[in-house]
Amino acid sequence: MAFLSSLSISGSGLTASRLRMDIISENISNQETTRAANGEPYRRKMVVYEPIQDNSFRSMMNKNIYQSGKKGVRVAKILEDETPFTPVYRPDHPDADENGYVMMPNVDPVKETLDMMAATRAYEANLTAFNAVKTMASKALELGR
Repeated sequence: MAFLSSLSISGSGLTASRLRMDIISENISNQETTRAANGEPYRRKMVVYEPIQDNSFRSMMNKNIYQSGKKGVRVAKILEDETPFTPVYRPDHPDADENGYVMMPNVDPVKETLDMMAATRAYEANLTAFNAVKTMASKALELGR
């Protein structure tokens, strides 16, 4: 049913946007982490989306018969940003090298704030679309009374 697929599309967008906001929050909280589990400074993470494309026989048949298939977006992978770390002169820091420089994570708070604003807007857009479909369904049910 095409009506329910629109709810599924908005739901997948909400899920993907929430995960993106979680990753951005992790980046912001680790912007001062100079020693992660691997011994290096924390590396910024990024979320990569991809459209949901189900090419199974069942999905193709449903798509052709009912004009609906599984659509939406999902998180394809979470990448680490390979930009170099920033050296900062802090001779009293425990992770400082022999010259007094500490390698800081490649997290830019301004960039993270902008990404968070974009993710928030995407979440709000999906939520608005979801609520619009829900309102339309409610009004359609009232017509049947």
